[in-house]
Parts: sequence; C-alpha cells; structure tokens
Amino acid sequence: MASYSGNRTARKRPNSAVVPMDSEYDRIRTRGRERYKYLAEHKQPKVQWWTCVGPTQNWGTQETIWPLNRATQSATTTPRVDMLSQPKKNFQTGVHVNRPIWQYSCGRTSALSNVDPNAMQGSATERVQQLAMAKTYPQHTPNRYEFMYSCGRVSPIWDISASTLAAPSEPRPRTVDLATHKNPHPLFQPERVLPTEVGSAAKSHRTSMRTQDLSTPKLRAEGPFREPQWPVSENALNAVASPRCTELARAKSLADGFQHAREIQWPVSKAARRATASGRLSDLATPIQRVNMNILQFNPDAFQVKPLALKAQLSSRVAELAAPINR
Repeated sequence: MASYSGNRTARKRPNSAVVPMDSEYDRIRTRGRERYKYLAEHKQPKVQWWTCVGPTQNWGTQETIWPLNRATQSATTTPRVDMLSQPKKNFQTGVHVNRPIWQYSCGRTSALSNVDPNAMQGSATERVQQLAMAKTYPQHTPNRYEFMYSCGRVSPIWDISASTLAAPSEPRPRTVDLATHKNPHPLFQPERVLPTEVGSAAKSHRTSMRTQDLSTPKLRAEGPFREPQWPVSENALNAVASPRCTELARAKSLADGFQHAREIQWPVSKAARRATASGRLSDLATPIQRVNMNILQFNPDAFQVKPLALKAQLSSRVAELAAPINR
C-alpha cells in the first residue's frame, strides 16, 4: 500500500522526489526483521492476580516451580533413574551407525553384513565343508534328455534304438491298422464349398406365377391413415339403425332448470329507459365538491369537536362496547 500511494503521489506531482527502489527494499527488510524478532519472543503469560497460584515462573529458565529442600538436592539417584535420564541417541549427526540395514533393504536386516575379523580367521569344520559342496549329477547318465529339454519330466524327444532302425521297412498289419484314422459316419456331409456354384438348369429356369405373386412386395400407403374420401357401399347407404344405436347416438340433454350464460351485451328494456331517478339517487349520484388545496387556506379549527357532540349522551350499548375488557 505504501508503494502504491507513493506512485500515486508521483503521478500527481511529477516534479516531486520518488523513493528509490533500494531504499524501499531496505525498508521492507527492516520491517521483516522486526516482525521476526516479535515472533521470536516467548509467549507472555496471561496471569491475573485472582488466578495466580504459587511463585512467579519465568519462561526459558531452569528454576523449578516449587522450591526444593536440601535433602532432595543432596540425594543420590538410583541406577534406574540414571538409565532413564540418558538422552536418546541422535542419528542425524552425520555418523552412519547401523545404516547398512537401510542401505541394502527396506529397513529390515540385510543379508549383506559386516563379517567379524575373528570369523574371517576361523576354519570351517568337516561338516560345514561337506554342506558347502555343490550338488553334482549322478554318474548314471541314461535318460538325461528328460532334463535337457524339459523340467525333469518325460520329453517326447528320445533316442531310437538300433534294433528299431534295423527293422524291415514294411510295418506290421497291426501297426497299419492302428495308424488308420477313424472313418466318419455314413450319413456325414462335409461343409459346402463357398461360394456355391449355380447350375446351368437353375440359371435358365423360369419362375411360376405363384412364385412371382409371392415375391411381389405389398403396396402400402404412406402413413397410417386412409383417404379423406372413400366410397360408401349401397348396403351401408340403405341400412336402418336399430333402436339401440339410435338411443346411443342421441346427444346428452341438459339438466332441468339449466340456464345458459348471460350475454355480455343485452338490450335495455323500454321501462328502464323511461324510468326517472328518485331524489335520493340523485343526491347519491352527485359528486362531492372539494375546494382545491392551492386555494384552501389553513383552518386550525377543522378538527375541533362540535358543541352538540360534546353535549351528547352515550347510549347504554355504546357505553358497553366502549368499556375495556378486564383480563
């Protein structure tokens, strides 16, 4: 707001001195430091004299709230209190202690650990050396293709024996019988060849009249309606309605005593046109003549009660109505 007001002043008075930017920044820095100093001060206690209990305690001091006696000050702590009074170890000092646990895993104990020098100089026992030896394949090598081409299961790839290779080329009748595929059912029909070939007889064939009649599309009029005029048959013209149809075709009649709505304009009778108004009607029809307010002068006695009204006597009924209600 201060900089904005300064700019407005510079616009109004061009010849006036403008505060340089450096001094403006210095002022902002100075006010910022003052604000930080104010926020850095400790909170002032809101102590009132009627709520103050005990001695005054200042913030940020090592003084106890209650004074300690000499026996307490000269007492010796127990080992348990000494152990509990030890401060918690700070792991953010830059010394990476026990950090390999988090270096090679997600906080869990890592398999990569530092080996004790005594363990490095130790010698393994015969049992440990025996367990540390790698597992070797057995000396028996037949059927090793089961493990070569699969995961230990029987493989379809195997060696053909020499006797099989030396056998005659013609197979046995039993082998031929087993190798023959199963014949399909006698009524089995294979799939048709696509596209289907049309024969010459079907191409030159002429359809019958019935087929042409069935293939002709049905003529339908546009829209679900009939013509506005259609011929009436002679039988319908010469037909006579039955008494029941005549009764149903009769319109509903109005109720007895029904009167239609009165016309908006109706003729005035001759007697009404020749009638003469009475004196009372003439007086009521005469408009009230009021004096113009520009001409009328102020009358202070306009709202005074008349002397006759002051001398009047109330009737018993008016007195009864004027009496207040006792609640």
